[in-house]
Amino acid sequence: MGLMGDGAGLLNTRQNREEREPTGRKAVTVAELLPAPRSAEPAQESAAAPDDASATAPALLSDLPDEDTLAMREEAEIEARHRVAADAGDPGAMSALGTLLLRRGDLDGAEPYLRGAVQDGDRAAANNLALLLHQRGGAEEAAGWWRIAAVAGSAPAAHALGRHLRERGDEPGAEYWLRQAAEAGHALGAYALADLLDHQRDVAAERWFRSAAEQGHREAAYRLARICAVRGQEREAEQWYRQAAAKRHRRAALRLGTLLEERGETKEAERWYLTAARDGEARAACALGFLLRDAGDIDLAATWWRRAAQAGDGNAANALGALHAQDGETQTAERWYRTAMEAGDVNGAYNLGLLCAGNGRAAQAEQWYRKAAYAGHREAANAVAVLLLQRGDAAGAEPWFSKAAESGSIDAAFNLGILHASRGEDAAARRWYEHAAAAGHAEAALQVAIALQREGDQHAAERHLRCAAGGGSPEAAFRLGALLDGHEEGRTEVAEEAEEWHERAARQGHRRAQVRLGMGAAKRGDVVEAAHWYRLAAEAGSRNGAFNLGLLFAREGSEPEAALWWTRAAEAGHGRAALRMALLSARRGDLPAAQSWCARAIDCGPPEVAERAARLTAAVSHELTA
Repeated sequence: MGLMGDGAGLLNTRQNREEREPTGRKAVTVAELLPAPRSAEPAQESAAAPDDASATAPALLSDLPDEDTLAMREEAEIEARHRVAADAGDPGAMSALGTLLLRRGDLDGAEPYLRGAVQDGDRAAANNLALLLHQRGGAEEAAGWWRIAAVAGSAPAAHALGRHLRERGDEPGAEYWLRQAAEAGHALGAYALADLLDHQRDVAAERWFRSAAEQGHREAAYRLARICAVRGQEREAEQWYRQAAAKRHRRAALRLGTLLEERGETKEAERWYLTAARDGEARAACALGFLLRDAGDIDLAATWWRRAAQAGDGNAANALGALHAQDGETQTAERWYRTAMEAGDVNGAYNLGLLCAGNGRAAQAEQWYRKAAYAGHREAANAVAVLLLQRGDAAGAEPWFSKAAESGSIDAAFNLGILHASRGEDAAARRWYEHAAAAGHAEAALQVAIALQREGDQHAAERHLRCAAGGGSPEAAFRLGALLDGHEEGRTEVAEEAEEWHERAARQGHRRAQVRLGMGAAKRGDVVEAAHWYRLAAEAGSRNGAFNLGLLFAREGSEPEAALWWTRAAEAGHGRAALRMALLSARRGDLPAAQSWCARAIDCGPPEVAERAARLTAAVSHELTA
């Protein structure tokens, strides 16, 4: 009897038991879609009884058949029994045999048995016949049989029919049948319904993703985790990532690794990156490389970067390029940067520009910067602008700075501030400095602080100086120390903090901070520390450092060494050092040298030094003409 109407009365318990569908994400082969055959006979009858000749046990264990051989023998015996029953007209045997042959890939052998079974109302046979026809390209006839089985209550058939209709563009029809499958507890149906609803931006999608995930569907678990992550529900997102990753979902393992790395749990993150990387997830291989690099294992990091780059990950190719560039292997670095660029990573072109610029190939650098900039790379646009500005083309540089700054480059925003300041456009410069400072640019925050100090707003200036000093600006640290030195309240605590900022600036090579620390140490009587800071400042070119170091040596009775440092300071334009050298020369009787140093002291000033030098000049001239 053919299946007509809803066909519900034609089904029986045995046929329902025969019908199964895997829980994988999507059908790939018939073997993956169909259930394994089940035997109706007792297990002890799956092998023939031995005759008298074979009743004795084998002499050796090696003579015993292995498990695969036993399984193949059992399957052959089951097939033989089904074939005998099917050929005798048993519809259940026809369904089972057709399913077995279909699983094996014998479509021609399976079709007549499945057609015979559906004539007797076997729902599983109808679904499997549809699968067979679909494999052969008979999509419309397959849909007819799926519809018959689905009307009869088959959840797998409803799922298959829903997917077929969605492929044909019939979303309302697809939703109806997928909902039938989902509401019957079919995991694949629940996932397919959720995917359709998500495509339609229907919030009900989450419910069905959750239903499928709770039944173990790994892609549904991953999609549900993404929804939770977007909402900021990190704990629940992690739970679903873990479920999907445990089922070898590569992207879930990658996301889980990223989440753990952000939390500082690098060991477990490394384990999940490794799991995903071994399964072919290039981004996980790249991330694993960075973790290994940070742990000091450069060679293994390069191995995973190479694997990721060969799989098309541009970020990994860039990392390899940087690694070779650091080792001076510019040709290899260039090859990997080109690989990154070919993979669609615009950083590859920018890095090629940096490589060429570092090798003095400015024209080629500009070409690569422009290529990256035209593709939207903001730092490349800033680099193009810097090159143009260095050539004196401020008008040409400004649009590139603006393009980069508007795309989010804080360096470009700062550079725009410098450009406007150079033209005397203080208001425009201030706007761009404030823009860059708000994004954390230390030098921009310093410029804002300087402007605020000029305006007399010391409180706001202090706030910006703290931001700039905390961001690593030695000038800001020095200015903050000087500002704190001027505070009246809480004198001891503030003075200590001021000295800490001066020391931070001094250790970063700030010469005035070094002189300030030297003066503080000298005031305390710590000559060794004072000499240390003065010498650092003097050797870095500080006139005050050299002069003060000379004073220190003079007080210690080392006049020749004092003269050495005063000479250096005076030649650099320090008026008081020149006056000291004039006095020293006069005491030594070297009047022409004294006259020469006096002239330099008058030129360098300040006024009180120039006045004393003038009086000394007159005295020296009198002596010379006496």
